Amino acid sequence: MTRASQQDVRRRAGWLPADQEGLEAWLRGRRERIADRDPDRVLHPAVAAFRDLVDGDPVLRMHANEMVAQVPSGREYQERHVESFDELLVLIDEVVTTAPEYSEDQMVMTPLDGVLDWTKATPAGFAFYRDPRVNDALRGVLDAWSHFLSSGKSLAVLTDAPSGWRSDAARRAVGMDQFLHDPDDEHWGFASWNDFFTRHFRDGERPVASADDTAVIVSPCEATPYRIASRVHRRDEFWAKAEPYSVEELLAGDESVDAFVDGTVWQAFLSALDYHRWHSPVAGRIVRAWVQPGTYFSEADAQGSDAAEPTLSQGYLAHVATRAVFVIDADDPAIGLVAVVFIGMSDVSSCVIGEGLGAGARVGKGDELGYFQFGGSTVCVLFGPGVVESFSLEAVPQAPDEEPTPLHVRAHLATARRSEEQPG
Repeated sequence: MTRASQQDVRRRAGWLPADQEGLEAWLRGRRERIADRDPDRVLHPAVAAFRDLVDGDPVLRMHANEMVAQVPSGREYQERHVESFDELLVLIDEVVTTAPEYSEDQMVMTPLDGVLDWTKATPAGFAFYRDPRVNDALRGVLDAWSHFLSSGKSLAVLTDAPSGWRSDAARRAVGMDQFLHDPDDEHWGFASWNDFFTRHFRDGERPVASADDTAVIVSPCEATPYRIASRVHRRDEFWAKAEPYSVEELLAGDESVDAFVDGTVWQAFLSALDYHRWHSPVAGRIVRAWVQPGTYFSEADAQGSDAAEPTLSQGYLAHVATRAVFVIDADDPAIGLVAVVFIGMSDVSSCVIGEGLGAGARVGKGDELGYFQFGGSTVCVLFGPGVVESFSLEAVPQAPDEEPTPLHVRAHLATARRSEEQPG
């Protein structure tokens, strides 16, 4: 069984504006902002290091300039929003000292993705963003932005202004009454933007489904179902238009790979305004848990012009993006090994595994495993062959024209075959 919603996930999930016109309007605002910038202002050290890397290598410099000049043939743009790589650097520099603002019409929760958007889907951009040196430099930029978002300076957006997250519109959009916060504090009691982004649910908001039934597997995230694939291969052309899963790459060659060949992968994406912490889908013992480095802004060029509208790149990103991987040996022998892969897309470079959750640690069903800091994200759950009897109706991907409805974290994801039902 294979079912995927053909959709622009970043827009559908609220990380970028719903249409290209909205993104262009946001970019015009950014360009107007840098037009008033002091010409003598120096770039942030991380951005300067990125500039120096490109300037010092003729091939990278060629790719950088060409990707600015190339426009994807499959998209219509109202105007060229970047005139040079130098201007692109200044736009990046502005991002690393600002936090995402709320907007009902033009909200950009992944601003680096917004700035780099169409350069990624050019012939030169495909090569540029896959270069390991570029990824190392971009990791430095993202780490610098994460440092700012974890500082008190990032609280400037937690205000009652129309673009602030304490505004009535933002409060309703986030569903803030579900989350722990201090309504009397000027910043709701949060210490930073990242503290706000990784907010906790109030007690009782997301109970564990069928807590005492080991055959009931729960959702590890508050996420909208994207795809279910069965009989997955050890190795496959995950970059191809059919968007198959390749377990070897998905799990970065972990020794558990054989347990999931011919098994099932369930993938879902997290929305911009939702909860961003991770939870265990089963009770059991952690066999291994690690963060796998990867690319940050690479797109699947096999999709052609569709790469810029990531209707099909979601599966590709699961194999190449930075991700946290958990392999869990479930207490229920009918389930066996389960792998959960928390994938940082585009602006997400910070996948944080919870303290003490290494090899040998025990987790209960629904226990917290870690969290994403800032930006767009997706999750995959891998099961061995014959493990899943059925998925819950809410876990099945919706049609593209349907309103995206997340499966609640710790809600019923799937039911495993009981031990006596196991094939063979």
